[in-house]
Amino acid sequence: MPSLMSHAVLPLLLRATRANRPFRTERGARQRLAERTTRPEAYGPPRLLRRDVRIDVERVGGWPVYTVRPRSGEPRGGVVYAHGGGWYAEIARQHWELTAQVAAQAGVAVTVPIYPLVPYGTAAQVVPAFADLVLRSEQRWGTTALAGDSAGGQIALSTAILLRDRDARTFPRTPLIAPALDLSLSNPEIDTVQPHDPWLGRDGTRVFIDLWRARLPLDDPLVSPLAADLTGLGPISLYAGTHDILWPDAKLLIARAREAGVEVDYHEQEGLVHVYPLTPTPEGRAARASIVSTLARHIEGPGRISTP
Repeated sequence: MPSLMSHAVLPLLLRATRANRPFRTERGARQRLAERTTRPEAYGPPRLLRRDVRIDVERVGGWPVYTVRPRSGEPRGGVVYAHGGGWYAEIARQHWELTAQVAAQAGVAVTVPIYPLVPYGTAAQVVPAFADLVLRSEQRWGTTALAGDSAGGQIALSTAILLRDRDARTFPRTPLIAPALDLSLSNPEIDTVQPHDPWLGRDGTRVFIDLWRARLPLDDPLVSPLAADLTGLGPISLYAGTHDILWPDAKLLIARAREAGVEVDYHEQEGLVHVYPLTPTPEGRAARASIVSTLARHIEGPGRISTP
């Protein structure tokens, strides 16, 4: 049974703060986009983060690209993390906290790209650049995994598919937190879930999707990874709450991945909201610990693993 924080307090807070305004209506989406385009958000890491990690930044292909790694000892591998935010919002504190936890406790170097957002960034531009960053991480840190949440989950899985097709690469594990999988948003089960979702909605989200896909069709795997043949992908760990309109497509991904012979580790939480592993709840803390331990087990390397 969900905790009180997850079941009652957090949904009320999301509704009270109108977190759903950019996603529920086209007007709300365009207003938020104008606000964020006129006054871009800061993207740098919080000043007060974990003391057991170090953070470096460099320009790669014109992007700021951060590396979060353990302060002591050599990283035992790498993770490339794609942050969520509906393709329009910058990286948030919760993303930084998760990447720092992964770096410190799994003993890996986490690459955090600050990728261009809509209306400037597009799937055709961003996903191939993520693929190049994965290869760069492999050269620097060894075995590398992909991970991401929400819109970033779409980027991570689309990148894994691109690298499978382009370079015949598979990954030791790809943790996905409430990923966007079919950007047509045509799953009929979404209508059933929508009244229970305090955060996301179709009409506003479609504004961001159309800018993100640009000239690509909705069924291009760079846009909708659920449209791809999943055969030959590496193992996937997926975290989803049932009060999230992206949950119906998560169930489809699980079924199709297993049919294609892909190993899947599925963490479904009844009654929980979008990206619940990033929330300040008991279920969120447990999910973050699961992500760390999963990556620690599946990234091989000589470095030290610390205990969460």
